[in-house]
Amino acid sequence: MAALRRTSDVQLRAYEPRDFDTLYEIDHSCFPRGIAYSKRMLRYFLAIPTGTCLLAVDGEQIGGFILGEMVGLEGHIVTLDVAEAFRRRGVGSLLLNALENSVARHGAQAMILETAVNNDAAIALWKRHGYSHVGVLRRYYLGKVHALQMRKSLPSTAFDAGA
Repeated sequence: MAALRRTSDVQLRAYEPRDFDTLYEIDHSCFPRGIAYSKRMLRYFLAIPTGTCLLAVDGEQIGGFILGEMVGLEGHIVTLDVAEAFRRRGVGSLLLNALENSVARHGAQAMILETAVNNDAAIALWKRHGYSHVGVLRRYYLGKVHALQMRKSLPSTAFDAGA
C-alpha cells in the first residue's frame, strides 16, 4: 500500500458523472446495508438542482465526498463519507468547511443534518464543528435506529468585501 500523505496533499473538486461508481463504493464502505444509499437514491441526490457534491482527491484517488443541498435558507448535509485510508487526516473537516462556505455564499443562514444516535464518531465530529443537537427523529434509519437532528448557525457573508 502506498504511504499516506498529509491532508495538505488532498485537493477539493466538484463531482463529475465519471465519479459515480467510486462514490457509491465509498458510501457502502462507510455505512451499513440499508443506511448506505442505493444507486437510485445516490443518483437522485446528485441530481438535485440546489445540490452540491464536493470530492477530496489525492492525485486520481477519491478519498471522500460531501453531498449537500439548499433548503430555503438552510444548507442540508445529505452525507459525508470518507474512505478508510483517508480517515483521521482532516479530510472530513476539509469537506465540511468547504460545503459550509459554499452554502453560506449562496445565502444559507444555517446547516442541518441527521446522524444516527449510535454513531459516536460522527456525533463527535459534528460537535467539534459547532453543531448542536436540536431534535430526535424516531426510527429514522431502517425503521428502528433513531437519528439526532443537528444544526449550526452560519456566519453571514452579506457584508463581505465584494458582495
